[in-house]
Amino acid sequence: MVVTINPATGEEIKKYEFKSGDWLERAVERAANAQKDWQHRTFTERVGAVQRFERSLREEREGLARMMSLEMGKPLKQSFAEIDKSIHSCQVLRELYPQWMNDHQYSSPLGHSVHLVPLGVILGIMPWNFPLWQVVRFAIPTLLGGNSVLLKHAPNTWGSAEKIEEIFASAFPENVFINLQIDVPMIERLIADPRIRGASLTGSRRAGSSVAELCGRFLKKCVLELGGSDAYVIFEDADLDHAVEVCAASRLQNAGQSCVAAKRFIVHKSLLENFTDKMIAEMAKRKMGDPMDLETDLGPLARADLRQTLREQVESALQSGARLMSGGKIPEGPGYYYPPTVLVNVNPGQAAFDEELFGPVAAIIEAPNNREALRLANLSRYGLGGAIFSRDVERAKDLAINEFEAGMVFINDYVRSDAMVPFGGIKDSGIGRELGREGCFEFMNIKLIGG
Repeated sequence: MVVTINPATGEEIKKYEFKSGDWLERAVERAANAQKDWQHRTFTERVGAVQRFERSLREEREGLARMMSLEMGKPLKQSFAEIDKSIHSCQVLRELYPQWMNDHQYSSPLGHSVHLVPLGVILGIMPWNFPLWQVVRFAIPTLLGGNSVLLKHAPNTWGSAEKIEEIFASAFPENVFINLQIDVPMIERLIADPRIRGASLTGSRRAGSSVAELCGRFLKKCVLELGGSDAYVIFEDADLDHAVEVCAASRLQNAGQSCVAAKRFIVHKSLLENFTDKMIAEMAKRKMGDPMDLETDLGPLARADLRQTLREQVESALQSGARLMSGGKIPEGPGYYYPPTVLVNVNPGQAAFDEELFGPVAAIIEAPNNREALRLANLSRYGLGGAIFSRDVERAKDLAINEFEAGMVFINDYVRSDAMVPFGGIKDSGIGRELGREGCFEFMNIKLIGG
């Protein structure tokens, strides 16, 4: 049984029973049969389904936003923004997808053309931190390609997953998108099933490693978007006020519960004191409180265990030599709140440097020069995103391309996703790409027609 909990109060929302193995077998069969018809629909028909999905999202915007905020604590205004981003991304994808997926002609004597053909049924294992957006960015390109989708959502957002399934059902043919309320052990059974042709997971490094092992064993394509410990590097010539504003916004978005949130702030020694003072002040501006209040900037963490893990990481860092400058104390009262927190004297070997801090904690690291700053940025098992702040934009771009070990590096800005460009990381941050033209190829058979 799964029990969803309101993280703002600690109170129970709803109980759910796991679906049986027989139900799952029927769901896979339904998805496989639906996909055989869906793959032969024209681009125009598939685009039409996405347009209907957009309309349904607009109609259900209020109810879905409140459900997401209720289940995982996201401030309501951020839930509305997540829905609006999802709608916009659907518009972009349905407009650009036909261009990206055009058949290619070649002059080679071995082949006349390359065609992009769907693989079949694709399993999506999605996290709780962006309950709609994570699903949309995986499912919409996958469905536009002619695949069908099975969704295994995070248990603490199963109410949101039910609502999302209803919205897909109102727009797409029956059984092209199916929500699975199943326990984790069922995932192996799914990936082993020959009707499942690929899996996409957004989640922890541990979960990604498990899914990658299963996909390797059963020879299935997988895309993994895992954790990150994104470094924001502040060069000596940075616009300090702008850098602090961007860094605080990135660190505190979604209460810091984002894979691409800024996590490590590597600051040139000449700016360290000013950056720290300004960062403390900027983070303190955020109003922490009831997620349903539109004035709230910072909600609770999504679960009690997540707050406990963050607390232990901070305490471990302090015991290893880091220094607490602000926050760091769990407030009294109900809910899983954690205040904006700033740590300094953070170094390799400490939890605040080596691990992903999934909450509103800024780890500030001193660098004696710019080259050492980049070395420290790369001194991580993760490689999702990062940023460089410098007035010398061309130098920063060159270093981002040639020196920064990450899938995405932004200059004087914070890392985020957009439907037009690829999203993903390297090292322990994952395999493959979502979104953009590159992401659309992941679950397609790139088929050569020769002769």
